[in-house]
Amino acid sequence: MNHPVRTGTDPDEVRQRILEVAEEHFRRIGYHKTSVADIASELGMSRANVYRFFPSRDAINESICRRVVNEVADIAIAIARTNATASEKLDRLLTAIHQHNKVTRLKEKRMHDLIIAAMQENWAVIRAHILRMVTIFEAIIREGIEAGEFKVEDAAQAARGVMAAFMPFFHPVLIEHWLQHGEDTEAGLREQIRFIQKALGKSD
Repeated sequence: MNHPVRTGTDPDEVRQRILEVAEEHFRRIGYHKTSVADIASELGMSRANVYRFFPSRDAINESICRRVVNEVADIAIAIARTNATASEKLDRLLTAIHQHNKVTRLKEKRMHDLIIAAMQENWAVIRAHILRMVTIFEAIIREGIEAGEFKVEDAAQAARGVMAAFMPFFHPVLIEHWLQHGEDTEAGLREQIRFIQKALGKSD
C-alpha cells in the first residue's frame, strides 16, 4: 500500500511518515530485508529525499528501535506513578516488562530481531533506554527507603543491581533462550523478583 507524500508537507510530518512506512516494512519483512529504496518507493520519494530527513539507514533503524523501547518505558512509568507500595510497584513493573518483551518475541519476531541487534551492537538508543529504566527503578527504591520498606542505603547503586539481576528476563537473547528450551519463565521470574526484593532488605 503506497503512502505518497505531498510536496510542501511539514518536515516533521514527512519524518513521521517515513518512520511509519519503515516500521510497517520492518514488521512485515524484517529490518534486514527493508531497504531505503523500498521506503522511498512507497512514499513516492527518491532515496536522496529520504536521506534529507535521516542522515543514514542506521538513523532510521535507531528511530524505529526507539519507538519499540519507548513502549516498555511507558509501561514502567505508568506503574511507577500508581499509588501502590514501592515493593508492589517493583514487582508489577518487572513482571509487566518481562511479559511485554516475551509477547514481542512470540508475536513480533521481526521487531524482536531488531532489538536483539540493537543490544548486541550496543546502539546508543539501547544505552539510553537501560539508563532510563535504571532511573525509574531508582525512584521506586528511593520511595521504598523513605517508607521503610527497603533497607539499602544507596538507591542508585541498588537500582543498577536490580537491572543486573533482572537482565535474564529483560534481554531479548536470554528471553529467546528461555523460550527455545521450553523453560518456565514465569516461575523463574517470580523467584528472581523474590531475590531482588530480599536484596533490597524487604522482609517477607
